[in-house]
Amino acid sequence: MTADQKKKLALLMLNMFIAVGSFGIIIPIIPTFLKELGQGGTAAGLIIAIFAFAQFVFSPFGGKMADKYGRRLLINSGLLILAISMFIFYFTNSVTLLYISRFIGGVGCAFLIPAIYAYVSDITTMKQRAKGNSFISAAMSLGIVVGPGIGGFLAEYGLKMPLLVSAIVGLLAFIVSFFTLKESKPDDAEVFDGPDQSMIKDIVLSVKKPFFVPLIITLIMSFGLMAYETVLGLFVDDQYGATPQDIAFMVTATGIVGVIVQLFFVDKLVNRFGELIILRAFLVITAIGFFLSIIAGSYRMFFAISLIIFLSTSILRPVLTTLVSKLAGKEQGFAMGMNNAYMSIGNILGPLLAGALYDIRILYPFIAGLIILIATSIFTFMWKGKKLKDMVS
Repeated sequence: MTADQKKKLALLMLNMFIAVGSFGIIIPIIPTFLKELGQGGTAAGLIIAIFAFAQFVFSPFGGKMADKYGRRLLINSGLLILAISMFIFYFTNSVTLLYISRFIGGVGCAFLIPAIYAYVSDITTMKQRAKGNSFISAAMSLGIVVGPGIGGFLAEYGLKMPLLVSAIVGLLAFIVSFFTLKESKPDDAEVFDGPDQSMIKDIVLSVKKPFFVPLIITLIMSFGLMAYETVLGLFVDDQYGATPQDIAFMVTATGIVGVIVQLFFVDKLVNRFGELIILRAFLVITAIGFFLSIIAGSYRMFFAISLIIFLSTSILRPVLTTLVSKLAGKEQGFAMGMNNAYMSIGNILGPLLAGALYDIRILYPFIAGLIILIATSIFTFMWKGKKLKDMVS
Protein backbone atom coordinates (compact mmCIF):
# COMPACT_ATOMS: atom_id res chain seq x y z
CA MET A 1 0.00 0.00 0.00
CA THR A 2 1.07 3.58 -0.63
CA ALA A 3 1.68 6.09 2.16
CA ASP A 4 -1.60 7.84 1.27
CA GLN A 5 -3.54 4.57 1.48
CA LYS A 6 -2.01 3.77 4.86
CA LYS A 7 -2.85 7.24 6.18
CA LYS A 8 -6.49 6.94 5.11
CA LEU A 9 -6.73 3.39 6.44
CA ALA A 10 -5.32 4.50 9.81
CA LEU A 11 -7.99 7.19 10.12
CA LEU A 12 -10.71 4.71 9.19
CA MET A 13 -9.37 2.26 11.80
CA LEU A 14 -9.48 5.01 14.43
CA ASN A 15 -13.07 5.84 13.52
CA MET A 16 -14.08 2.17 13.72
CA PHE A 17 -12.31 1.75 17.05
CA ILE A 18 -14.15 4.77 18.49
CA ALA A 19 -17.50 3.55 17.15
CA VAL A 20 -17.20 0.07 18.66
CA GLY A 21 -15.38 1.25 21.78
CA SER A 22 -18.13 3.77 22.52
CA PHE A 23 -20.49 0.85 23.06
CA GLY A 24 -18.03 -1.33 24.96
CA ILE A 25 -16.98 1.47 27.29
CA ILE A 26 -20.43 1.51 28.94
CA ILE A 27 -20.47 -2.23 29.77
CA PRO A 28 -18.78 -2.02 33.21
CA ILE A 29 -21.09 0.75 34.46
CA ILE A 30 -24.41 -0.62 33.18
CA PRO A 31 -25.30 -2.81 36.21
CA THR A 32 -24.75 -0.01 38.76
CA PHE A 33 -26.28 2.64 36.54
CA LEU A 34 -29.43 0.59 35.98
CA LYS A 35 -29.76 -0.12 39.70
CA GLU A 36 -29.74 3.63 40.34
CA LEU A 37 -32.63 3.89 37.87
CA GLY A 38 -34.48 1.02 39.53
CA GLN A 39 -33.95 -1.27 36.52
CA GLY A 40 -32.51 -4.75 36.09
CA GLY A 41 -31.81 -7.49 33.56
CA THR A 42 -34.65 -6.64 31.18
CA ALA A 43 -33.32 -3.13 30.72
CA ALA A 44 -29.78 -4.45 30.23
CA GLY A 45 -31.02 -6.74 27.46
CA LEU A 46 -32.99 -3.95 25.82
CA ILE A 47 -29.90 -1.73 25.72
CA ILE A 48 -28.17 -4.29 23.49
CA ALA A 49 -31.25 -5.21 21.46
CA ILE A 50 -32.28 -1.60 20.74
CA PHE A 51 -28.78 -0.69 19.58
CA ALA A 52 -28.60 -3.73 17.28
CA PHE A 53 -32.14 -3.19 16.01
CA ALA A 54 -31.37 0.41 15.01
CA GLN A 55 -28.29 -0.82 13.14
CA PHE A 56 -30.39 -3.45 11.39
CA VAL A 57 -33.08 -1.01 10.28
CA PHE A 58 -30.81 1.82 9.14
CA SER A 59 -27.79 -0.05 7.70
CA PRO A 60 -29.31 -0.52 4.22
CA PHE A 61 -30.33 3.16 4.21
CA GLY A 62 -26.81 4.17 5.28
CA GLY A 63 -25.25 2.00 2.59
CA LYS A 64 -27.39 3.49 -0.18
CA MET A 65 -26.75 7.00 1.09
CA ALA A 66 -23.01 6.28 0.95
CA ASP A 67 -23.41 5.34 -2.72
CA LYS A 68 -25.54 8.39 -3.49
CA TYR A 69 -23.92 11.15 -1.43
CA GLY A 70 -20.45 9.79 -0.73
CA ARG A 71 -18.58 7.88 1.98
CA ARG A 72 -17.21 10.99 3.69
CA LEU A 73 -20.64 12.45 4.51
CA LEU A 74 -21.87 9.20 6.05
CA ILE A 75 -18.67 8.62 8.05
CA ASN A 76 -18.74 12.13 9.49
CA SER A 77 -22.49 11.97 10.15
CA GLY A 78 -22.11 8.63 11.91
CA LEU A 79 -19.35 9.94 14.18
CA LEU A 80 -21.37 13.03 15.10
CA ILE A 81 -24.53 11.01 15.79
CA LEU A 82 -22.56 8.61 18.02
CA ALA A 83 -21.14 11.53 19.99
CA ILE A 84 -24.61 13.02 20.43
CA SER A 85 -25.94 9.67 21.67
CA MET A 86 -23.23 9.47 24.33
CA PHE A 87 -23.91 13.05 25.47
CA ILE A 88 -27.60 12.15 25.88
CA PHE A 89 -26.61 9.04 27.83
CA TYR A 90 -24.32 11.13 30.06
CA PHE A 91 -26.90 13.77 30.92
CA THR A 92 -29.92 11.49 31.36
CA ASN A 93 -31.37 9.93 34.50
CA SER A 94 -34.36 8.51 32.64
CA VAL A 95 -34.51 4.95 31.35
CA THR A 96 -36.61 6.14 28.40
CA LEU A 97 -33.93 8.61 27.34
CA LEU A 98 -31.35 5.87 27.88
CA TYR A 99 -33.13 3.70 25.32
CA ILE A 100 -33.40 6.66 22.95
CA SER A 101 -29.67 7.34 23.26
CA ARG A 102 -28.83 3.72 22.38
CA PHE A 103 -31.19 3.81 19.41
CA ILE A 104 -29.48 6.99 18.18
CA GLY A 105 -26.11 5.31 18.71
CA GLY A 106 -27.23 2.36 16.60
CA VAL A 107 -28.23 4.74 13.81
CA GLY A 108 -24.78 6.34 13.99
CA CYS A 109 -23.10 2.95 13.59
CA ALA A 110 -25.48 2.08 10.73
CA PHE A 111 -24.26 5.16 8.87
CA LEU A 112 -20.60 4.83 9.83
CA ILE A 113 -19.70 1.16 9.43
CA PRO A 114 -20.96 0.49 5.85
CA ALA A 115 -19.37 3.76 4.69
CA ILE A 116 -16.02 2.78 6.24
CA TYR A 117 -16.00 -0.59 4.47
CA ALA A 118 -17.09 1.04 1.20
CA TYR A 119 -14.24 3.56 1.63
CA VAL A 120 -11.77 0.68 2.06
CA SER A 121 -13.11 -0.86 -1.16
CA ASP A 122 -12.58 2.46 -2.96
CA ILE A 123 -8.94 2.90 -1.94
CA THR A 124 -7.74 -0.71 -2.30
CA THR A 125 -7.21 -3.05 -5.20
CA MET A 126 -8.79 -6.49 -5.30
CA LYS A 127 -5.51 -7.97 -4.02
CA GLN A 128 -5.24 -5.43 -1.19
CA ARG A 129 -8.89 -5.64 -0.09
CA ALA A 130 -8.57 -8.58 2.31
CA LYS A 131 -5.71 -6.79 4.07
CA GLY A 132 -7.67 -3.54 4.27
CA ASN A 133 -10.79 -5.25 5.63
CA SER A 134 -8.77 -7.27 8.13
CA PHE A 135 -7.25 -4.05 9.51
CA ILE A 136 -10.72 -2.53 9.93
CA SER A 137 -11.97 -5.73 11.59
CA ALA A 138 -8.93 -5.62 13.89
CA ALA A 139 -9.87 -2.08 14.92
CA MET A 140 -13.40 -3.34 15.60
CA SER A 141 -12.08 -6.23 17.71
CA LEU A 142 -9.73 -3.90 19.57
CA GLY A 143 -12.66 -1.64 20.42
CA ILE A 144 -14.55 -4.63 21.80
CA VAL A 145 -11.56 -5.63 23.95
CA VAL A 146 -10.28 -2.22 25.07
CA GLY A 147 -13.65 -0.44 25.49
CA PRO A 148 -14.77 -2.25 28.66
CA GLY A 149 -11.29 -1.94 30.18
CA ILE A 150 -11.23 1.81 29.64
CA GLY A 151 -14.76 2.09 30.99
CA GLY A 152 -13.84 0.21 34.16
CA PHE A 153 -10.79 2.42 34.73
CA LEU A 154 -12.65 5.69 34.13
CA ALA A 155 -15.55 4.64 36.37
CA GLU A 156 -13.25 5.01 39.36
CA TYR A 157 -13.39 8.78 38.75
CA GLY A 158 -17.19 8.79 38.63
CA LEU A 159 -19.86 6.41 37.39
CA LYS A 160 -20.68 8.55 34.34
CA MET A 161 -17.10 9.53 33.51
CA PRO A 162 -16.78 6.85 30.76
CA LEU A 163 -19.83 8.32 29.04
CA LEU A 164 -18.44 11.86 29.08
CA VAL A 165 -15.01 10.78 27.83
CA SER A 166 -16.59 8.68 25.07
CA ALA A 167 -18.77 11.60 23.95
CA ILE A 168 -15.82 14.03 23.89
CA VAL A 169 -13.56 11.58 22.02
CA GLY A 170 -16.33 10.93 19.49
CA LEU A 171 -16.77 14.65 18.93
CA LEU A 172 -13.01 15.12 18.46
CA ALA A 173 -12.97 12.21 15.98
CA PHE A 174 -15.74 13.91 14.01
CA ILE A 175 -13.76 17.18 13.90
CA VAL A 176 -10.56 15.45 12.77
CA SER A 177 -12.38 13.37 10.16
CA PHE A 178 -14.32 16.39 8.89
CA PHE A 179 -11.14 18.33 8.13
CA THR A 180 -8.83 15.52 7.01
CA LEU A 181 -10.87 12.76 5.33
CA LYS A 182 -11.35 13.23 1.60
CA GLU A 183 -14.13 11.71 -0.48
CA SER A 184 -13.28 8.34 -2.05
CA LYS A 185 -16.45 7.43 -3.98
CA PRO A 186 -15.66 6.76 -7.66
CA ASP A 187 -17.46 8.92 -10.18
CA ASP A 188 -18.92 5.80 -11.83
CA ALA A 189 -20.23 4.28 -8.59
CA GLU A 190 -23.75 2.97 -9.11
CA VAL A 191 -26.70 4.06 -6.98
CA PHE A 192 -29.35 1.43 -6.32
CA ASP A 193 -32.85 2.47 -5.39
CA GLY A 194 -33.75 5.63 -3.54
CA PRO A 195 -33.32 6.12 0.19
CA ASP A 196 -37.10 5.95 0.56
CA GLN A 197 -37.18 2.22 -0.16
CA SER A 198 -38.02 0.13 2.88
CA MET A 199 -35.52 -2.07 4.66
CA ILE A 200 -37.62 -5.16 3.87
CA LYS A 201 -37.45 -4.39 0.15
CA ASP A 202 -33.68 -3.91 0.47
CA ILE A 203 -33.35 -7.38 1.98
CA VAL A 204 -35.54 -8.86 -0.76
CA LEU A 205 -33.36 -7.09 -3.33
CA SER A 206 -30.20 -8.48 -1.70
CA VAL A 207 -31.46 -12.05 -2.28
CA LYS A 208 -30.95 -11.55 -6.01
CA LYS A 209 -27.42 -10.21 -5.63
CA PRO A 210 -24.27 -12.32 -6.19
CA PHE A 211 -23.12 -11.52 -2.66
CA PHE A 212 -26.26 -12.96 -0.98
CA VAL A 213 -24.64 -16.22 0.16
CA PRO A 214 -21.78 -14.54 2.08
CA LEU A 215 -24.41 -12.24 3.61
CA ILE A 216 -26.29 -15.28 4.94
CA ILE A 217 -23.05 -16.77 6.29
CA THR A 218 -22.28 -13.41 7.94
CA LEU A 219 -25.69 -13.53 9.65
CA ILE A 220 -25.08 -17.08 10.87
CA MET A 221 -21.57 -16.28 12.11
CA SER A 222 -22.82 -13.22 14.01
CA PHE A 223 -25.71 -15.25 15.39
CA GLY A 224 -23.41 -17.99 16.63
CA LEU A 225 -20.75 -15.67 18.03
CA MET A 226 -23.22 -13.46 19.91
CA ALA A 227 -25.04 -16.54 21.21
CA TYR A 228 -21.72 -17.94 22.42
CA GLU A 229 -20.68 -14.67 24.04
CA THR A 230 -24.09 -14.25 25.70
CA VAL A 231 -23.87 -17.50 27.68
CA LEU A 232 -20.09 -17.65 28.01
CA GLY A 233 -19.84 -16.06 31.45
CA LEU A 234 -22.92 -17.84 32.77
CA PHE A 235 -21.67 -21.21 31.54
CA VAL A 236 -18.15 -21.11 33.02
CA ASP A 237 -19.63 -19.82 36.28
CA ASP A 238 -22.27 -22.56 36.53
CA GLN A 239 -20.17 -25.36 35.07
CA TYR A 240 -16.69 -24.67 36.46
CA GLY A 241 -17.17 -22.13 39.23
CA ALA A 242 -15.18 -19.47 37.37
CA THR A 243 -14.67 -16.14 39.12
CA PRO A 244 -15.39 -12.73 37.53
CA GLN A 245 -11.63 -12.35 37.10
CA ASP A 246 -11.48 -15.66 35.21
CA ILE A 247 -14.27 -14.51 32.92
CA ALA A 248 -12.71 -11.09 32.34
CA PHE A 249 -9.35 -12.70 31.52
CA MET A 250 -11.02 -15.08 29.05
CA VAL A 251 -12.85 -12.27 27.22
CA THR A 252 -9.72 -10.10 27.05
CA ALA A 253 -7.40 -12.91 25.95
CA THR A 254 -9.72 -14.12 23.18
CA GLY A 255 -10.16 -10.54 21.98
CA ILE A 256 -6.41 -9.93 21.84
CA VAL A 257 -5.90 -13.14 19.88
CA GLY A 258 -8.52 -11.96 17.40
CA VAL A 259 -6.81 -8.60 16.93
CA ILE A 260 -3.38 -10.20 16.36
CA VAL A 261 -4.77 -12.66 13.81
CA GLN A 262 -6.60 -9.94 11.88
CA LEU A 263 -3.59 -7.63 11.81
CA PHE A 264 -0.90 -10.12 10.82
CA PHE A 265 -2.33 -13.35 9.41
CA VAL A 266 -5.61 -12.89 7.50
CA ASP A 267 -4.03 -11.23 4.49
CA LYS A 268 -1.32 -13.91 4.22
CA LEU A 269 -3.85 -16.73 4.50
CA VAL A 270 -6.16 -15.24 1.86
CA ASN A 271 -3.32 -14.54 -0.58
CA ARG A 272 -2.08 -18.11 -0.23
CA PHE A 273 -5.31 -20.08 -0.19
CA GLY A 274 -8.09 -17.75 -1.40
CA GLU A 275 -11.24 -16.57 0.36
CA LEU A 276 -13.38 -19.61 -0.41
CA ILE A 277 -10.96 -22.18 0.99
CA ILE A 278 -10.40 -20.10 4.12
CA LEU A 279 -14.15 -19.67 4.55
CA ARG A 280 -14.82 -23.39 4.34
CA ALA A 281 -11.88 -24.40 6.54
CA PHE A 282 -12.62 -22.03 9.42
CA LEU A 283 -16.35 -22.72 9.40
CA VAL A 284 -15.44 -26.36 9.99
CA ILE A 285 -12.94 -25.38 12.71
CA THR A 286 -15.59 -23.24 14.42
CA ALA A 287 -18.04 -26.14 14.31
CA ILE A 288 -15.40 -28.40 15.87
CA GLY A 289 -14.91 -25.78 18.56
CA PHE A 290 -18.62 -25.79 19.41
CA PHE A 291 -18.55 -29.59 19.63
CA LEU A 292 -15.55 -29.54 21.97
CA SER A 293 -17.30 -26.92 24.12
CA ILE A 294 -20.02 -29.46 24.82
CA ILE A 295 -17.58 -32.07 26.12
CA ALA A 296 -15.02 -29.77 27.80
CA GLY A 297 -14.20 -31.11 31.26
CA SER A 298 -12.49 -28.11 32.85
CA TYR A 299 -12.26 -24.33 32.76
CA ARG A 300 -8.81 -24.47 31.17
CA MET A 301 -10.01 -26.77 28.41
CA PHE A 302 -13.04 -24.57 27.75
CA PHE A 303 -10.75 -21.51 27.73
CA ALA A 304 -8.52 -23.10 25.09
CA ILE A 305 -11.55 -24.06 22.99
CA SER A 306 -12.90 -20.51 23.24
CA LEU A 307 -9.59 -19.21 21.92
CA ILE A 308 -9.98 -21.46 18.88
CA ILE A 309 -13.56 -20.32 18.28
CA PHE A 310 -12.74 -16.62 18.56
CA LEU A 311 -9.61 -17.06 16.43
CA SER A 312 -11.70 -18.70 13.70
CA THR A 313 -14.42 -16.04 13.74
CA SER A 314 -11.75 -13.32 13.72
CA ILE A 315 -10.57 -14.74 10.41
CA LEU A 316 -14.06 -15.35 9.04
CA ARG A 317 -15.31 -11.78 9.62
CA PRO A 318 -12.87 -9.93 7.27
CA VAL A 319 -12.91 -12.81 4.77
CA LEU A 320 -16.70 -12.64 4.49
CA THR A 321 -16.61 -8.84 4.19
CA THR A 322 -14.02 -9.16 1.43
CA LEU A 323 -16.15 -11.73 -0.41
CA VAL A 324 -19.17 -9.42 -0.25
CA SER A 325 -17.05 -6.51 -1.46
CA LYS A 326 -15.51 -8.41 -4.37
CA LEU A 327 -18.85 -9.77 -5.52
CA ALA A 328 -20.56 -6.37 -5.17
CA GLY A 329 -18.80 -4.63 -8.06
CA LYS A 330 -19.90 -0.99 -8.08
CA GLU A 331 -22.59 -1.55 -5.41
CA GLN A 332 -20.15 -1.12 -2.53
CA GLY A 333 -22.30 1.16 -0.36
CA PHE A 334 -25.45 -0.96 -0.74
CA ALA A 335 -23.51 -4.20 -0.22
CA MET A 336 -21.75 -2.96 2.91
CA GLY A 337 -25.06 -1.63 4.24
CA MET A 338 -26.64 -5.05 3.78
CA ASN A 339 -23.57 -6.70 5.30
CA ASN A 340 -24.07 -4.60 8.44
CA ALA A 341 -27.82 -5.29 8.41
CA TYR A 342 -27.40 -9.06 8.19
CA MET A 343 -24.78 -8.91 10.95
CA SER A 344 -27.24 -6.96 13.09
CA ILE A 345 -29.94 -9.62 12.58
CA GLY A 346 -27.54 -12.17 14.01
CA ASN A 347 -26.64 -9.81 16.86
CA ILE A 348 -30.34 -9.50 17.77
CA LEU A 349 -31.42 -13.13 17.40
CA GLY A 350 -28.31 -14.82 18.80
CA PRO A 351 -28.58 -13.57 22.40
CA LEU A 352 -32.37 -14.04 22.48
CA LEU A 353 -32.23 -17.70 21.41
CA ALA A 354 -29.12 -18.51 23.45
CA GLY A 355 -30.64 -17.07 26.62
CA ALA A 356 -33.90 -18.97 26.16
CA LEU A 357 -32.11 -22.27 25.42
CA TYR A 358 -29.72 -21.80 28.34
CA ASP A 359 -32.63 -21.53 30.75
CA ILE A 360 -33.87 -24.91 29.50
CA ARG A 361 -30.45 -26.62 29.65
CA ILE A 362 -27.05 -24.99 29.74
CA LEU A 363 -25.62 -27.08 26.89
CA TYR A 364 -28.45 -26.37 24.45
CA PRO A 365 -26.98 -23.10 23.06
CA PHE A 366 -23.79 -24.94 22.08
CA ILE A 367 -25.72 -27.86 20.58
CA ALA A 368 -27.90 -25.50 18.55
CA GLY A 369 -24.84 -23.59 17.38
CA LEU A 370 -23.12 -26.81 16.37
CA ILE A 371 -26.11 -27.97 14.29
CA ILE A 372 -26.34 -24.60 12.51
CA LEU A 373 -22.58 -24.49 11.81
CA ILE A 374 -22.55 -28.03 10.40
CA ALA A 375 -25.44 -27.17 8.07
CA THR A 376 -23.71 -23.95 7.02
CA SER A 377 -20.42 -25.74 6.36
CA ILE A 378 -22.13 -28.32 4.15
CA PHE A 379 -23.95 -25.58 2.28
CA THR A 380 -20.70 -23.65 1.75
CA PHE A 381 -19.00 -26.70 0.26
CA MET A 382 -21.94 -27.03 -2.17
CA TRP A 383 -21.94 -23.31 -3.03
CA LYS A 384 -20.54 -22.72 -6.50
CA GLY A 385 -21.02 -19.83 -8.87
CA LYS A 386 -19.36 -18.60 -12.02
CA LYS A 387 -18.84 -15.06 -10.77
CA LEU A 388 -17.49 -16.33 -7.48
CA LYS A 389 -14.86 -18.40 -9.27
CA ASP A 390 -13.91 -15.43 -11.44
CA MET A 391 -13.48 -13.13 -8.45
CA VAL A 392 -11.78 -15.26 -5.82
CA SER A 393 -10.06 -18.17 -7.55
